[in-house]
Amino acid sequence: MKKSNKQKIRAALLGLSAALLLGGCAKAPGGFGPPPAEAQSANPVPAAADAEGYTGSKMLDGAALFTERDLRQTADAAGASVLSVSDGQILTITEEGVYLLGGTAKNATICVEAGKAAKVQLVLDGLCIENEDFPCIYVKSADKVFVTTQTDSSLRVTGGFRKDGSTKTDGVIFSRDDLVLNGTKALTIQSSENGVVAKDELRITGGSYVITAGDTAIEARDAIYISGGSFTLNAKNDGLHAENDEDDSRGLLYIGGGSFTIEVGDDGLHARSLVQIDDGALDITAAEGIEGTYVQLNGGTISISASDDGVNGAQKSSAYHATVEMNGGTLSITMGPGDTDGIDVNGDLIIKGGVISVSGQSGFDYDGSVSFTGGTVTLNGQELTEIPNQQMGGPGGRRR
Repeated sequence: MKKSNKQKIRAALLGLSAALLLGGCAKAPGGFGPPPAEAQSANPVPAAADAEGYTGSKMLDGAALFTERDLRQTADAAGASVLSVSDGQILTITEEGVYLLGGTAKNATICVEAGKAAKVQLVLDGLCIENEDFPCIYVKSADKVFVTTQTDSSLRVTGGFRKDGSTKTDGVIFSRDDLVLNGTKALTIQSSENGVVAKDELRITGGSYVITAGDTAIEARDAIYISGGSFTLNAKNDGLHAENDEDDSRGLLYIGGGSFTIEVGDDGLHARSLVQIDDGALDITAAEGIEGTYVQLNGGTISISASDDGVNGAQKSSAYHATVEMNGGTLSITMGPGDTDGIDVNGDLIIKGGVISVSGQSGFDYDGSVSFTGGTVTLNGQELTEIPNQQMGGPGGRRR
């Protein structure tokens, strides 16, 4: 994995625009839908790869990752508590339920401190909070917390985050437990550090998100699972980042739909173990577009403009063999000048379908084997019948 060009793009830090924040404060009426039915909680473990790093099917079953309530974009109005924030307030929620939240405040925090079995739904109804050094939404404890956008809302932290005891809070939305983002309207987040941080699993199934971050836009420890939504992510570091320092079989990133415009200084998508894309439209400008130990692309339309590697299969997890696998969809990569690769993998490259188009000095760099059995691959406008190994100089894989 080459990183020689990353310092160049990091120096071009995207400015934090307060104008993005201010557009979401207008309050409009909104309604609640029928109550969702809670399905059995999904906590999937990826299929074990064989010696070649390939299972012969999708690594994750996208349909099993989300409950019915995760996918419901509205909340149950019956019995909902209506709350409004005020300046300097810590509004603490201790009971399971649905909470309709509105108002405009400075240095205010909505803190969820409920039982380990509690499911709490925070419905944002024109909520605007600006803090100096602490999360606007802070989940201390719960089974699962839903943040549902009913009306355009905005959250902002302008300075360095302070600790809560031994806990380093470093996200505008910061959750110690499972977190779900959904809804029908826009949430604008501006942060001196991270936008959204989940210390367990993060699911996003709907809503519109404009995030400007001094570090990473969206981060989770165990997994990020996305089935839909609209995302405009500008960050100094990564766009979407999933990594567990203690268990390297975790750190999963799944995208099954949604629209993404990502402009960042480091990685557009980064997962320590697995990146799987089944669908969606992604436009990524970054040092590296997609990085993971195992990168499986099954569908969607992906456009990458990169100054280092377009797609990087780096051996970061002991649970997987470094692999980039293309089964479907469209992948277009435009590389910057210098020591760059369209697809760079520390292990094996598998191309079974889809369309790959690479523009740049070096199209492919793989340390292991290559298999090219389907799909269409072009390099600088020329269709290939075998995959060159331009950095390593080894034989390419010929389509059978």
